[in-house]
Amino acid sequence: MAKTLLLKNAAELVTCRGNAPKCGAAMQDIGIVEDGALWLEDGIIRQVGTTREILAGLTVKPDEEIDATGRCVLPGFVDPHTHFLFAGHRAEEFSWRLRGDTYMDIMERGGGIINSVRATRQASAAELLETGLRRLDSMLSFGVTTVEGKSGYGLDAATELKQLTVMAELDQQHPVDVVRTFMGAHAIPAEYKGRTDDFVDYLLLEVLPLVAERQLAEFCDVFCEKGVFSVEQSRRLLTAAQAMGIKAKVHADEIVTLGGAELAAEISALSAEHLLHASDAGIRRMAETGVISVLLPATAFCLREPYARARFMIDSGVPVALATDFNPGSCFSESIPLVIALAALYMQMTPAEIVTALTINAAAAVGRADRIGSLEAGKQGDFLILEHPSHLYLPYHAGVNCVTTVVKKGRTVYERPMR
Repeated sequence: MAKTLLLKNAAELVTCRGNAPKCGAAMQDIGIVEDGALWLEDGIIRQVGTTREILAGLTVKPDEEIDATGRCVLPGFVDPHTHFLFAGHRAEEFSWRLRGDTYMDIMERGGGIINSVRATRQASAAELLETGLRRLDSMLSFGVTTVEGKSGYGLDAATELKQLTVMAELDQQHPVDVVRTFMGAHAIPAEYKGRTDDFVDYLLLEVLPLVAERQLAEFCDVFCEKGVFSVEQSRRLLTAAQAMGIKAKVHADEIVTLGGAELAAEISALSAEHLLHASDAGIRRMAETGVISVLLPATAFCLREPYARARFMIDSGVPVALATDFNPGSCFSESIPLVIALAALYMQMTPAEIVTALTINAAAAVGRADRIGSLEAGKQGDFLILEHPSHLYLPYHAGVNCVTTVVKKGRTVYERPMR
């Protein structure tokens, strides 16, 4: 017999229905059902409707019931851009940025990503696993049911493979689904300083083939940025990954306008990420080719940089997703409430657009819009319950976690008491 779950009486059931990323005015359509209900069998949503409709059609007593009276229910959040698996911390570097040092200043004198590389190379797989479990617990408490995790704190074959293998184990052990991205091209390691082309050759010939052969990553990402990897070097790596069956993502135009958005459009990358300094032409090319923009407002906040132009992107027809960019340097925060507040207050996104950006569009940015990101028949039973009656409270209760319950594949995996 199938294990059944009934959720009923939701003041607002936000369905975000769809199987593809939304753009333009469609980002406003979040499919609200008042007095909403869900019927799940073995972790899969089978029926969605009003409580009256669902109860009228029931022929069996559910194994479990959740009464969401006075509460808002949404699809589980998807965090489509993080670097959550690393060792060591860079609190001192944050204090340097507070005194005026730039991100690139710190990176050029051997800090930044390279600092985290040293610590992650030294950490054992067991240590990374323990740390990863704790961080996923925290993400889950914010309503995140699926997270993308990038490697890139190894910059050598052994450590890159170690990171990806540990993330695969975390995916098995933890309720949060972990989507793996290979990002060996995250920085230039000390042993290749001044020889970036040689390092690209090393990744192409010795690391990427192992990642593909062992099926350790669905995606490949590159830090396409001045002083890191050029557009041409990024193109070489990403097209090679695509030829091996690994889909492309691009860290694009974060620090300067380099042409990363245009590259993402040219190679039909699934997403371009950061985009603080993306050109008008690059954004329009992304719209034409359907590249999803993954925006990271908490990183701009921590770096005291201008925010990505979400309003212009949405109005230009680019699907927009939001993510935390949780990492040890530029954004040591996994806070979804912070991302929501910044998107609303500084990026001119409406509450409905923010919900879309954290659910169906974020699911599309990790290639999973066909199975998660919305509440509709046939999709995985991933949802969260707020302590408030409407999604409008997400930005209104600024910076505060409103999530009280998280259900993953039809099973309650997180609960906290109402305040």
